[in-house]
Order: sequence, then structure tokens, then C-alpha cells
Amino acid sequence: MLELTVFLCGGVVMILELTGSRILAPYLGTSLVVWTGLIGVVLGALSLGYWWGGRIADQKPTLRVLSLIVMAAGAAIGLAALVQAPLLRMLQKHVLNLHLGVLLSTVLLFGPASILLGMIAPYAVKMKLSCLEYSGATVGRMYALSTIGSIAGTFLAGFVLLSFFGSLTILIFLGLLMTALALVLAPRAALVPKVLLLLVLVLGGGMHLYHQRALVAIGWIDVDTPYNRIIVAPAKDEITDRRMRIMTTGPGWFQSAMYLDDPVELVLPYTRFFRLGEHFSPRFQRVLMIGGGGYSFPKYLQSTRADMELDVVEIDPGFTDLAKSFFAFEPDQRVRVHHQDARRFLNQHKQPYDLIILDAFNSHYSIPFQLTTRQAASRMSASLTKNGVLIMNLISAIHGKNGRFLRAQLATLESVFPRVLLFPVTHPEDPYSVQNIVLVALKANAEQEMIAATDELNSHLAHLWQGDIPRDMPVLMDSLAPVERYLPTGRY
Repeated sequence: MLELTVFLCGGVVMILELTGSRILAPYLGTSLVVWTGLIGVVLGALSLGYWWGGRIADQKPTLRVLSLIVMAAGAAIGLAALVQAPLLRMLQKHVLNLHLGVLLSTVLLFGPASILLGMIAPYAVKMKLSCLEYSGATVGRMYALSTIGSIAGTFLAGFVLLSFFGSLTILIFLGLLMTALALVLAPRAALVPKVLLLLVLVLGGGMHLYHQRALVAIGWIDVDTPYNRIIVAPAKDEITDRRMRIMTTGPGWFQSAMYLDDPVELVLPYTRFFRLGEHFSPRFQRVLMIGGGGYSFPKYLQSTRADMELDVVEIDPGFTDLAKSFFAFEPDQRVRVHHQDARRFLNQHKQPYDLIILDAFNSHYSIPFQLTTRQAASRMSASLTKNGVLIMNLISAIHGKNGRFLRAQLATLESVFPRVLLFPVTHPEDPYSVQNIVLVALKANAEQEMIAATDELNSHLAHLWQGDIPRDMPVLMDSLAPVERYLPTGRY
């Protein structure tokens, strides 16, 4: 039974860690900073648990005490499921620094359970030792079982659980599993607390399922995919009061939005700036869109460009499924969707495009680093016709510390393209404002008219940044692209 205990607890550790990333995602994102904080805190908590468990084990280990540690771990996991939403909302509101927010969130939510889970292996090892002659083999076998459990938990969480079950459902299941294990280890020890905890977790699971069904009934969808935790929710336009549907994967911003009374209209201001392609490449036919999301701009192109051919590269099939179900995306024969990494697509496909639009984000303002480098820009340039245009959306300021990412990305694009233009979307006169900034990189070096055929395009062209830009950031390379370090720290 001790072998089964260390095996299961090793698996629970990794399932908890991977599920934790999905719990944090809507509030803190899924950037390298989040993963670093989560892994570091869990490893630190496990280390503390190993030390503490070993100390307690030296005081005469018993199944009763081991079962209480296992039960406490289950209670800590259940408590994390209960308090995660209000705690993360509070930290999101009051802790603006991403690094500090990640550390506090991870320590408070997953630290206690990880400490208790870490205590189990050394305690069980001490109970298993019968003589010093075979102590090495016993310790090795028990820790091997714990590690094998962690491997199994990693594959189970990554390949199955997170793809088919919600993150809160998984936490509740882990709490139930640990409580049931505690009952099996020592059925009579603290029987009433164990049964009560089991009932509370079952009741909590039932209430969670009921709450999920109620949210679905009002249009709120919370889905875990192999790549993201995606939330679809009803909303209203703050200015016009028109009913909308939004999609989000990260803190404080929408991935996509759609008016219910006009699914094709471009809702988010930055997406309207993608229409600058109509000015800089007015006869474009072949388009590559990197990043699908809710497929707002692909829908617009379908409705306005009869002679268009569009390739959309979206790594997460979950986005595409949700866009078809909730965002009126109906691809026809002109549209091809590719579910793969965009850099790999660029490396493999050689047919040139008239227009490439890059609107891909991990989370928390972060573009996947492999799409920001000089090598990536070179591949995009090679994938354009001789007069082709690259349009890129990012979130940054222009000046100051919050503008480092923009300046690094600008230096990178200018190392490949002869001309790059900046269009701040919401505050065109404020270089310190963190906002969407649309970069237009031209493959041809010819002068461009800045007067368009329509008033809307002219209004976008009027946002052209003509002020100074500090040239203080290095070119991003595949070998060094510290995108997370350059990201803005405030909210926009």
C-alpha cells in the first residue's frame, strides 16, 4: 500500500502543477514568467515537504499519521479549487507586477498542497525501512515509484485530463482521490473528518457542475484545450450598448469580440487597422493570417474580397471550433485553416503572399518569441511577393520602459524590411501609453502615398507615428529573444 501511495502522490503533484497553469491563465497568462514561477514555487514547496516529512518520520512513523498527511493534501487541493477565483481576482486588481503576482498566486494556491505532497515520500520510505542492510534498495525503489507516478501524471494531464475536463473539475477529483486514499490507508483514523471532507468535495463537485451548466445556459463557455484555457462570454459595448460575444485567454483583454447583430463588423479597434493592407497593397489576393482566435478578420475578408485566397495558421484547434460554434466563422473554399505552429508553416510553405497579418499572442501581451526574431522576419519577407506587406499587431508603449518590446521588434523588422511604419491605435499622440500598435513592414522601398480612397482608411493613416523613437534595443534573434523581459508591466 505504501508503494501505491507514493506512486499516486507523485502523479498528483504533476497533475496539480499542469492544472495550475490553466487556473492562472485567465488572470496572469501563460508566458514563460508564469511557468517559471509555477515550477519554481512547486519545487521549493516539495523540497520543504521532503525536509519536514523526514523530520516527522523520525519520530516513529505510523499509517495513521501518513493518512492524515494525505488527507490534509486533499483538503489543501480542495481549498485551492474553492478560493482560486476570488484570490486571483484580488491579486490581479492590487498587484500590477507580473512576477510578484505569479509568485504570490502560486505560493498561496499551490504551495500548501505541494508541501504536504512532498512530505509523503520520505514518510513512506521510513515506514518501509525494515533493516539498514537493504535501505539503499528500499529508498531507490520508493523514489523510483514516485517518479514513475509523476511521469504518468504528466502524460495523463497533458494528453487526456486537460483536453477533456475543466481545470476545476480536475482539482476536485484530485482532492477526492487523496481523501479516498487517506481512508484506505487508515480507515479508523480521523474517520469523521475524512468522511466529512469526502462529502464536502462531492458536494462541491456537484455544485461546480451545476454552476457550469448555468453559465452555459447564459452563454458563458469555459473550455480547456491542449494549448489554452479559453473563455467565451456575453458582453455589451461600453459606448453603444450593443450586445457582444467575447473570447479571452488572458488577463484584462479580449482575444476576439463579435456584435451579435452584425457578426462580420470589426469590433476591436486594432483589427480595423488591418485594413491598411487595402491601402498599401490594394490589389492583394493571397493572404496569410497568423493567429485565428475568433476569426474576426478572416470573416471580414470573406465578406469583402471575392477574389481572395486566405490561409489562416492557428496552432490551437479549440479556437477554430469555438469560432465556428459561437463566432459565425464559416470557411468556404477560399479559406484554408492550418493547425500548426506558424514558424513551422513559414519554413515549409514557399508560395508567396501579397499580405501577411501577424496577430498571435501567448498571453499577457506576449507574442510567441519564435515569431518575433530576425530569422522569423526573414522567413516572412521571403514569403511575400516583391511588393508584399507585413502587418503586425503588438501591445506596447513607444517610449520608456514599457516601450522596450516595441523598440526591439522595430529594430528586428528594420533589419529585414527597408521600411517599417508605426500606427498607435488608441492614443496616437502619447508615446508612453501601453496600447495596441500596428506595424506595417513594406518589402518594397518605394515611397507610399499617405492619402487613401476612403475616410476610414484615412482616419487610420492619420495615426502614423512621426515622432522620435529611441534606438536603444537590440535585434531579437532565435538565440536570444527575451520577449517576456521586454513586455510592459502596466495595464492598457
